[in-house]
Amino acid sequence: MTLVETLLVFAAIPLAIYGVIALMTLRERFAKAPRYRPGQEWEHEPVWWTANPAGLGSAHAGHAEAGTPVHTAKGGARGGW
Repeated sequence: MTLVETLLVFAAIPLAIYGVIALMTLRERFAKAPRYRPGQEWEHEPVWWTANPAGLGSAHAGHAEAGTPVHTAKGGARGGW
């Protein structure tokens, strides 16, 4: 084997394989849209989401007609069930 063949087998081919693997792992980063980071300006419309859309009533904002808060959930950070 010549010096060139030895370098190809033991250096160039493994480096090419590592390069292909590196490109395959980095392609997702370049293909995705930029992510939102805290502190950036939010450029999208607000989206209200609920797990039970049929359960939304007139007091879906959390306040009753008289202006007092409606407590529908039990528990919380204190763990009082």
